[in-house]
Amino acid sequence: MLGWARQLRERGVLGMNERNTEYIMRFNPRRLYPLVDDKLLTKELALKAGIAVPELYGVIRAEHDIAGLGELVRDRQDFAIKPAHGSGGDGIMVVTGRSPRAPGLYRLADGSVISESEIGFHLSNILSGQFSLGGHRDVALLEYCIKVDPLFSEYSFQGVPDIRVIVLRGYPVMAMIRLPTRRSRGKANLHQGAIGAGIDLASGVTTYGVHGNSRAIEHPDTGATIAGLAIPRWEYLLTLAARSYELTGLGYVGVDIVLDRRFGPLILELNARPGLNIQICNRAGLRLRLERAVALPAEPDIAARVAKSRELFATAA
Repeated sequence: MLGWARQLRERGVLGMNERNTEYIMRFNPRRLYPLVDDKLLTKELALKAGIAVPELYGVIRAEHDIAGLGELVRDRQDFAIKPAHGSGGDGIMVVTGRSPRAPGLYRLADGSVISESEIGFHLSNILSGQFSLGGHRDVALLEYCIKVDPLFSEYSFQGVPDIRVIVLRGYPVMAMIRLPTRRSRGKANLHQGAIGAGIDLASGVTTYGVHGNSRAIEHPDTGATIAGLAIPRWEYLLTLAARSYELTGLGYVGVDIVLDRRFGPLILELNARPGLNIQICNRAGLRLRLERAVALPAEPDIAARVAKSRELFATAA
């Protein structure tokens, strides 16, 4: 066991305890957590800074607000419902359309149809804290439903892929893309069966895919080859991620970005405790990259930080 632990360390693999003590506790002041744990606060911060996010249609704050759902989405054919304090994709409901025969029936991303009262029940569960961090009472956000960029049509089953970038002190250090599958029911969540693929930080091209505990060479539902996908506007995406440092003051953060067909790159959410599966997707340890980023000088120029990251953290570097 000790030999295996030593091998992981030599390969630069970052463990959970080390992540918590050396990076989260060291670089993320607890007083700043609400800025990313509350998706409504994050959205307000981003908009104030001129960063594009999915449009907010409304907020359900109390049980009596649920009766106003129909009016809030009266002119919307599709929308997404999210718990403001949710994590890991839990509690997210994506409505993609309405029944042409019964306006009170809504179609979900997985093809199922539910009634307005069933959506109301889901909203009530969100308010009770069923999906929130710590189980505390929550509020529900109704927002724009992301439309998948045509580039990803062969790389996703029903849902929208998202790109996760780990940023330390404003320097992007590692990235991956999460690709929804039939098994994940269209969600970009690795634990629920989505594919994760590492991204070369220098070029923005995918390198290696994993599906559960196995290597993924092709998307299981579409047959698309996982490695070799060039993410468009890569430098701009890294710049968006790097700006999270000035936006929140958090030194260690995971930034989730989606590419919308109409609006382009949008910040979906920020995470003060990003998971470590990104190492498996990249077949690279995070610890060595983080140590290099810690040693870099404080750099106020975001473009300079992005350029340095692409130089230092390329897959072949």
